[in-house]
Amino acid sequence: MSLASHLAELQKRHSEIEEQIAEAQASPSVDDIAIVAMKRRKLALKDQIFRLRNAREDETQTRH
Repeated sequence: MSLASHLAELQKRHSEIEEQIAEAQASPSVDDIAIVAMKRRKLALKDQIFRLRNAREDETQTRH
């Protein structure tokens, strides 16, 4: 899997979790602990996206 496709997949998963969180927060029956777990997964994905983007930028800068 190329770096660009991996980044795209992470961004897709991040968006999906963001939608799940919004739905869960709109539902009074969803447990707060479940929402916190989703937010942690979303943050972990955001961190991965950030690291990969930085790695890609560093790779691009070393080539030039």
